[in-house]
Amino acid sequence: MTGSDHRFARARRPALIATACLLMAAGLAGTAALGQDQSAAPPADTIIARKTVMDTLSSKMDALEAATASTKKIDLAAASEQADTVSVLLMAFPHMFPAATNQWKPNVDKDPGTDTFAAPEVWTRYADFYKQATAASKLAFDASRATREAEFRTTMAQLRTACDGCHAAYMKTD
Repeated sequence: MTGSDHRFARARRPALIATACLLMAAGLAGTAALGQDQSAAPPADTIIARKTVMDTLSSKMDALEAATASTKKIDLAAASEQADTVSVLLMAFPHMFPAATNQWKPNVDKDPGTDTFAAPEVWTRYADFYKQATAASKLAFDASRATREAEFRTTMAQLRTACDGCHAAYMKTD
């Protein structure tokens, strides 16, 4: 781990701990309520959880991109908070793809609320998927630390490119 990567990980620690605690509490509460084995969540629950995370990411990105598309001055404090949340969620996101959730089937009507749109390549090229999510998380982190609008706008454009590239490689919509 490089010095820069180490500082990035250390700066993320409080947010990661809070996110991990929330995810763990939600998982344990759901598992206890269902009386299921706590060693693994059902694939359908995991798919819904990652869809929820992606919906939150999308919502945060929409707000950030609206700010960068506007000619108005960007509220960097508010944008920083949104970008920081995007960074934390992107750091956790690749961990929400256990093998049992590789359930893509072509030419089948899919329920957008419960079925996966993750391409099988997520699992056959997981190292690249993980690398892309980590790089996007780092871009969001960098945006959250921007002190100038120009820097924020540039980093957000790079983040959008990273997100689009990952979606093109690892998301099926047909």
